Amino acid sequence: MGERHTDELNLLEDSHHQILSDILGSKETAKEFILYSYKHGFSGFAAVLSQSQAKLIADVPGVVRVVPNRILNLHTTRSWDFLQVRPQILDGILSKGHSGLVIIIGVMDTGKWPESESFKDNGMRKFQSRWKGICQEGNTKMIGARWYIKGYEAEFGKLDPSDGVEFLSPRDASGLGTHTSSTACGALVENANFRGLAQGFARGGAPSSWLAIYKVCWATGGCSSADLLAAFDDAIFDGVDIISASLGSPPPLSPYVDDAVAIGSFHAVARGISVVCSAGNSGPYPECIINTAPWVITVAASTIDRDFPAGQSFYTGRDVNKFHPIVYGADIAASDSDGTSAGGKVVLCFQSQSQRLAAIASKSVLKVKGVGVIFAQVPTKGISCQWSFPCVQVDFAAGTSLLTYMAASRNPVVKFSFSKTVIGQQLTPEIAYFSSRGPSSLSPSVLKPDIAAPGVDILASWSPAASSNLLNSPRTKPSQLNFKLDSGTSMACPHISGIVALLKGVHPKWSPAAIKSALVTTASMKDEYGQNTVAEGAPHKQADPFDYGGGHVDPNKALDPGLVYDIETSDYVSFLCAMGYDSSSLKLMTKVNTPCHESAKFLLNLNLPSITIPELKQCLTISRTVTNVGPVNSVYVARVQSPAGTDVSVKPWILSFNSTIKKLKFKVTFCSQLKVQGRYSFGNLYWEDGIHVVRIPLIVRIVINNYSYSET
Repeated sequence: MGERHTDELNLLEDSHHQILSDILGSKETAKEFILYSYKHGFSGFAAVLSQSQAKLIADVPGVVRVVPNRILNLHTTRSWDFLQVRPQILDGILSKGHSGLVIIIGVMDTGKWPESESFKDNGMRKFQSRWKGICQEGNTKMIGARWYIKGYEAEFGKLDPSDGVEFLSPRDASGLGTHTSSTACGALVENANFRGLAQGFARGGAPSSWLAIYKVCWATGGCSSADLLAAFDDAIFDGVDIISASLGSPPPLSPYVDDAVAIGSFHAVARGISVVCSAGNSGPYPECIINTAPWVITVAASTIDRDFPAGQSFYTGRDVNKFHPIVYGADIAASDSDGTSAGGKVVLCFQSQSQRLAAIASKSVLKVKGVGVIFAQVPTKGISCQWSFPCVQVDFAAGTSLLTYMAASRNPVVKFSFSKTVIGQQLTPEIAYFSSRGPSSLSPSVLKPDIAAPGVDILASWSPAASSNLLNSPRTKPSQLNFKLDSGTSMACPHISGIVALLKGVHPKWSPAAIKSALVTTASMKDEYGQNTVAEGAPHKQADPFDYGGGHVDPNKALDPGLVYDIETSDYVSFLCAMGYDSSSLKLMTKVNTPCHESAKFLLNLNLPSITIPELKQCLTISRTVTNVGPVNSVYVARVQSPAGTDVSVKPWILSFNSTIKKLKFKVTFCSQLKVQGRYSFGNLYWEDGIHVVRIPLIVRIVINNYSYSET
């Protein structure tokens, strides 16, 4: 896998066949076993090989690395109004960004449902000549659609579409790809709703942007890294401006030189393409975050100000206002091996290690012919009850009260009521319980996630083909869904992708690093009422940068950040060198011919819009460079909120910009004030000019020499 050394694509493909034929014995055999030749963004190929054959290829001169195929996972409209991305704000990002006009968003997911109203092309411009992609079942809105299955089938065998579970085309059988695509740039759709809930206008963040679909994930399970690399290669060649990828692999994290998302996104970012990825859904535990490469924008999930109180549920079906006997699930499990005594009753279940979600409990209760479930769990705003089968989520306190009532009553009964939509009665945003947390287990000096965006109960288009997979009561006919409420960092990711499209429309010359900096340095740490943002967990706590990075995205402020922390491709190469990756491999993998000098200090000095010091022993000085993108003549003054137990000083503490001075370097010195092994503590560095407030998080963990200890 490396930078291509010729523009002759046929010669590149021939060289791939030649390398393989030398191992397999003939070019004919090589052509049979090769899956993809990557030749647009970088040079490489995917092939079906034994371990011994892979070792032989690894020793061939010029081969950078042999990476095994991996299977990645998906991380599955009030939100845009909640973010103040509205046409009524005349100087806001939607108006100034012309709704994402002339920007192309590439979405790597489960495909698309082309008949969806969100993808109608009314009023769309014809796509530009710079677009080189291909499209199956598209229009002037959806200008690209490709699908990739060779890597998947190499792992799992041929996929049979005859059972109706999947389509051998870009068409979406899962629903997630349609959901994420329409969230990023879907057209305006009136009267959108999920079974009557969340009713209103649905739209994407950049409704005038063009859409290119790269189907790399399959409803039958997973996404192949070989297919994903092929999609990155094509997307770079096609001419997308943004890549949105709501997928990834759970910890342990692979080295960046072995990770398909990191490799593909590196080459995309080197060509000016912003890559936005989901943070993963393994929260609220520390060090579970994924997609941690510093060149990608990694997105955490947060709540919005819409709720569905009825307990908490999406139930809109039958049997409302009718009393049902209620039983305790644990009693049924202890006394009734087949669960038949639950028939015709509502079952109260408590969250456990083996039963973490209400949806799992619902399936179990439906299986034994129960008529509904009440699921007591850790407090959270996310709802996994999304079915016509009656299911209500409550917290442990409400569940315990209900259990007390049941113990005191000879014939305890309950009744369900319709769910309803309520706006503006919740403290929001909060970081979602499931959203994966930092620090990065691979590169802890790189703060992840970068930013938080809405990812809980998001209404967006859905594939009707996926409707049959939803849980339904035996008395309820499965209904086809054109819109669905869903939660996950997969839903948060396309919100940032849409915002990036609007930013690119206003600032087309900004680099991916500058765009990320604008998002991070203008993000909010407060909720709508000025209180510190809360992170859902066990228990809830004040959110910190490992929950939300720079904070919750503020799209309109990101439009005018004042200063940005920019990064060149050569800086990323130096970062990889400092991580200890092989120098010659990196030279072959990238355009930049930079000698590798391993220096842990460069890991800290990468010009990120944050400073993270995993091990502060005494005093340490870090440097950063800011670029003025605001008024030409500007003067910024530093203000510091020091992490607990740390003394922080900035030099110089005043930055003056003019027509000739657009970039300035400053140094931040951190000194430990403690002589004990510490945990991570958090602070902020502000640069202020009276108009702009440019904030970066400061994260420090104080350690003692020769003390072997790890604590987050």
